[in-house]
Amino acid sequence: MHDALTGLLEQRAPVGRETWRSWWDRLGDGQLDPSEVLALLASLTSRLPDHQTLRHLLDSLAERRPAATVTTSWEGTVNVVGTGGGPRTFNISTASAFVAAAAGVKVVKTGSRAYTSSLGSVDLLERLGVRLTSSYAQTEDTLAAHGIAFAGPFVYPAQLTRLARTVAPHSLKPFGRFLNALGPFLADLPVTAQVTGVSAAAPLDTLRRLAASTPGRRIWLTTNDTGADELLPFATNTVHGHQGLTRIIRPGELIPGDGSFGDLRPAAEPAAAVDHFLAVLAGTAGRVATHTVCLGAAALVVASGVRRDWPSAVALAEGAVRSGAAHDLARRLAAASSTRTPAVAHA
Repeated sequence: MHDALTGLLEQRAPVGRETWRSWWDRLGDGQLDPSEVLALLASLTSRLPDHQTLRHLLDSLAERRPAATVTTSWEGTVNVVGTGGGPRTFNISTASAFVAAAAGVKVVKTGSRAYTSSLGSVDLLERLGVRLTSSYAQTEDTLAAHGIAFAGPFVYPAQLTRLARTVAPHSLKPFGRFLNALGPFLADLPVTAQVTGVSAAAPLDTLRRLAASTPGRRIWLTTNDTGADELLPFATNTVHGHQGLTRIIRPGELIPGDGSFGDLRPAAEPAAAVDHFLAVLAGTAGRVATHTVCLGAAALVVASGVRRDWPSAVALAEGAVRSGAAHDLARRLAAASSTRTPAVAHA
């Protein structure tokens, strides 16, 4: 049994970087039995280890990434990604990304196919006709042309693909809790800021420590008293900012605080998801849906530095919906994607 798995099972803290290096070496050489890999994933999912173990795990993956073709940071660009979990809603953060981009923010959205929900952001984008980018250069070009890009698998460690192939035909879905919690810290993007919604299913304290120790970008974690991984108009929200700064947003403070999760339900059938999503961007899916995506977009506006105060950020987001700019942006990006080579997973 490998020391990484032994350390997790015996709860020896922390599991060091050298141990994780050995784990990835043996995985790459095909020396790990699938049952051992499944056992490690199950351990990480049933009990997320201490932040030092996770920091060593993340660092051991980061040092294996090939040299990026990006030489400068994407100044003023913000990444939005959530941990998943909580009550089921439509794809709020994806809608907020379009609204923020239509309001003038450069946005890179990362995400995945559904682990715990019926339709993840990648599933929705596929139905919408928006392709993921397949390289840093393509992401930069898409940002320059549209102000928004949805990054493909190339931003994630190749070892994740190796894990999936090793445990096949077993799916990674049973390990969605771990993958969703750590996912926001796995993408390699030279953005200025990152806004990550954290549900009650994710370990907030651990993620705050990881955010504080992640170099190169400011990371905001957002939570609320409903347990969802989104900012909600009818909830008391907390924005856990850089260097321990927090911002409490109470119902009715920035936008009307009425509504419930019933107003944020996903489309009844996956086939209707695109029409519902476009209605959200057009502001015709109900007041609460509009307020919710505008509050989420406002967080991206402030995090990016386009606006410094929340009220004007909300107003900017509302204008992007009211003018039709958010809806039109989604349509334009889908049309542009139809002429582009689709993203592919790591070999």
